Amino acid sequence: MSKFRIAAVLGLASLGISMTSQANEGMWQPHQLPALKKELKSLGLKIPANKLSTLTSFPMNAIISLGGCTASFVSPEGLAVTNHHCAYGSIQYNSSEDNNLLAKGFLAKTKEAELQASPGSRVYVTESLDNVSAQIVDDLSLELSGAERYQAIEKKQKAMVAECEKEEGYRCEIYSFHGGLEYYLIKQLAIRDVRLVYAPAASIGKFGGDTDNWMWPRHTGDWAFYRAYVGKDGKPADYSKDNVPYQPKSHLKVSAKGVKDGDFIMAAGYPGRTNRYRTSAEVINNFTWAYPTAKGYREEYIEAIKSVAPPGSDARIKYESTIASLANYAKNYGSMIKSYNKGNMLERKQAQEAALQKWIEADTSRKNKYGAAVAKLDELVKKGQQGQEHDLLYAYIKRTNLLPAAQKLLRLAHEKQKPDAEREPGYQQRDMTRFTQGLERIDRRFAAEVDSAVWVHFLEKYAALADADRIAAMDKTFGLDEGFNADVAAGIIKKMHADTGLSDTQTRLQWMEKSVAEFEASDDPFIKLAVALFEREMAAEAKDKALIGELQLARPAYMDAIIAFNASQGKPIYADANSSLRVTYGSVKGYSPQDGLQATPFTTLEGLAAKYVAGDAEFDSPAKQLEAIAAKDYGRYGQKWLGSVPVNYLGTLDITGGNSGSPTLNNKAELVGLLFDGVYESIIGDWDYDDKLNRSISVDSRYMLWVMEKVDGAHNLIKEMNVVY
Repeated sequence: MSKFRIAAVLGLASLGISMTSQANEGMWQPHQLPALKKELKSLGLKIPANKLSTLTSFPMNAIISLGGCTASFVSPEGLAVTNHHCAYGSIQYNSSEDNNLLAKGFLAKTKEAELQASPGSRVYVTESLDNVSAQIVDDLSLELSGAERYQAIEKKQKAMVAECEKEEGYRCEIYSFHGGLEYYLIKQLAIRDVRLVYAPAASIGKFGGDTDNWMWPRHTGDWAFYRAYVGKDGKPADYSKDNVPYQPKSHLKVSAKGVKDGDFIMAAGYPGRTNRYRTSAEVINNFTWAYPTAKGYREEYIEAIKSVAPPGSDARIKYESTIASLANYAKNYGSMIKSYNKGNMLERKQAQEAALQKWIEADTSRKNKYGAAVAKLDELVKKGQQGQEHDLLYAYIKRTNLLPAAQKLLRLAHEKQKPDAEREPGYQQRDMTRFTQGLERIDRRFAAEVDSAVWVHFLEKYAALADADRIAAMDKTFGLDEGFNADVAAGIIKKMHADTGLSDTQTRLQWMEKSVAEFEASDDPFIKLAVALFEREMAAEAKDKALIGELQLARPAYMDAIIAFNASQGKPIYADANSSLRVTYGSVKGYSPQDGLQATPFTTLEGLAAKYVAGDAEFDSPAKQLEAIAAKDYGRYGQKWLGSVPVNYLGTLDITGGNSGSPTLNNKAELVGLLFDGVYESIIGDWDYDDKLNRSISVDSRYMLWVMEKVDGAHNLIKEMNVVY
């Protein structure tokens, strides 16, 4: 066992007796929860904490990943509930100008009426998690270069994944924790026949739009239902009418009782990324340059789309999901910047680093072990920031459709020259189904006029870069050697769209079988550009991998020091989020966003109706819903203590992106809502936790059931679920 992991394991183990979290902070790995059982019980948990640590039994085996969002099984017939915005791509995929399911919603009254989700949709059921740290890092020499270390770790990971995936129908991945201090092999059943069952109209599912995004009070019906299908043998299979609903080992009951202010809640899900252990140098760079720049790029991208794609047009429908994603993160970055500027996170981070350094210097053995950790990491962080202006801008240029498709296809041709085990991840045989489906998805996410507008906008920015930051192949292709001219650039891109075959699905798929020589001989303009960029792309990738390899040694050393330091103070130890299964817990609770304001934890149907604006794309509401609210037709879901049906509620759950769709559970692990957002003041929680401002937002299960019964008539689904009244 490496010297770094020994300290980490001992530090974590020593906290097993006394480990408690501060407030409700922490995205905990399931195996850590038994150590928190006293606190969980005192907060109100009614089931044994060790049940939450077992992935193969209730309730954890009912929690599933969609590969970017979370969902949960709510029936024995593979019915799964997630957020409306998580199913947005599938709703969009099945929409057209003449049949706009985004606008009107969709409900399958029978299984036969369910629609195939967008290509590449998956339901991942986690079945096992094994610590493989020793196999990956124990025999790695400290003398390896960054590139050598990266390659050695990748080779071991690919071998383990290949062995794990010998059993058909499974997807295996290795996740690093604490910056590479530990590695876990996670095995998931990968169900690839996913169907759209129900999504309310956007006037419910996206009520409040971008205006209300990240805000409180909130009145959004952010839910949708999928169903997972498998072959008749019970194993994952491609879409077929002969497939049958997957039968999960367990599913969640849905509570119509819900929760009240102060009640215990918890959530299980797959949070994406947090950065709570990053250095002050990383904090400064992200909040003073990366976030402001990316926010501007995203807003400009949205305006470029809207400039040529009016609402309701086929082009606009194709890009609605893109707009929603861009707007979501633009607002996210804005909140990050605002919170950073008005708060003292940087000062506290710098004080923490000073305290860490003082603790290290106070003991000779600690000084020998950790002394250089902080300085080395800072050195590598600054190295990684070199050229970032070019890199970020180039990344946004590559958010178009056809150039990335051409580059991926060319890379595939190169990778296919190697044995499968030596290919780059993403280009192995195990990846080909998703690779194909990614190419197929382009049809419903591409319009030439939008693509052109985005290209022209970002090419102008690219042309303003210093000569050293430009790429000769880009300059030559778009005539930038003599400066930028919008009309000239637009003309070039228009001709490229006219001359390319990559806008056709079958042509794209045929290129999967082409050789490198055929790519190099092609006259297709986007393929020619991909070929011209290839050497530069490979050189940049090699440089990035070498840096990552250096960080794979430096970051664990730094994290080992932090873990030991925190352990000496009895502070909680949890890993940053990394898209693996986590549990967070807390309570239903309001907050005070600023002096003189107190936000209560529940919103109501009447509050929703008060926001209604006829014909407003963000605040419209179905007539049937407004009529039911006016009549106070609450049915079984009205709450006397509230005088209405609760719509959304606040909680102290510690969450981030990827938690979208996570079931909010009560003390019996019954579903009482779905996480879908956080308040504006808590967005900086990816970097910094503040108990006073960190608030999650869930859509209330009672509002979900009320709409399903009173508005959309989804009686078949209510009957299928196990609803606790």
